[in-house]
Amino acid sequence: MTTPRRTTPPSDPLPRLPFPLDRLLALLQRGGRMPAGRVAIVRLYGSIGGGPRTADQIELIRRLRESKRVPAVVVDVDSPGGSATASDDLFLALQRLAARKPLVAAIRGTGASGAYLAAMAAKTVVAQPHAVVGSIGVISVGPRVARLFERLGIEVSETKAGHLKGMGAPWREETDEERAKEQELVDAFYTAFVQRVATARGLSEARVRELATGEVWLGVQARELGLVDEVGDLERAVELAAKAAGVPPRQAVVHLRRRLVDRLFERFSTQLSERVAAELEARLGGGLRT
Repeated sequence: MTTPRRTTPPSDPLPRLPFPLDRLLALLQRGGRMPAGRVAIVRLYGSIGGGPRTADQIELIRRLRESKRVPAVVVDVDSPGGSATASDDLFLALQRLAARKPLVAAIRGTGASGAYLAAMAAKTVVAQPHAVVGSIGVISVGPRVARLFERLGIEVSETKAGHLKGMGAPWREETDEERAKEQELVDAFYTAFVQRVATARGLSEARVRELATGEVWLGVQARELGLVDEVGDLERAVELAAKAAGVPPRQAVVHLRRRLVDRLFERFSTQLSERVAAELEARLGGGLRT
């Protein structure tokens, strides 16, 4: 009786993964360097806030400023603004970039408030004909729930050092001194905003203050008022940036590479917030928002 000879199966490579996952892994393994000589597109989308997101945008802007592969940059704006300090941080970062290489701002949907401030760093501002532009102004808001707490029988104990510490606390009414201090801060931000717009647009401060009522205009109106240079789309902005840099009008969207789990989580949270906002708008009604 003979014993069958055992054979070692060939060491076949791992089976090919299904299309979506296989392609995803290939994209993750691919190098992330931007092709040289192309106009970089930096997206400024959504509300502007502090924290990691703004820090990532500023770091990306710094890398583009220092990169020899990037001849020019277009900042693609679709944002209602947000934090005054974060918006000013973005303005300063973009201003440093504009000192090194051509920078054009393209307002596609909304370029309002802090987003418009950030766009002021660009040498040229292009806006879609029906983009919403402006909202030059500053607002400080916060809820006051002192009466609600009183009705619920809730008391809040406050121990502090410094008579203005705790300014803006929602559980009590603000004092006259706190209200005056808050107005002083708002006025200081407003004055700085007006000065940056006046310098960028070549307008007098008096003229900008006439426009800085917090209202918005369509792109065609903003062009007539001198708030933007040209009515056009993103492609037009790329053409202008490429011409200023002396390169062909080719573009590439750039962003900082992040971990896959971070990107997936952000996508999920964005979709969830959009669904909640849509539901609230459907229930409460809504219209043009800035």
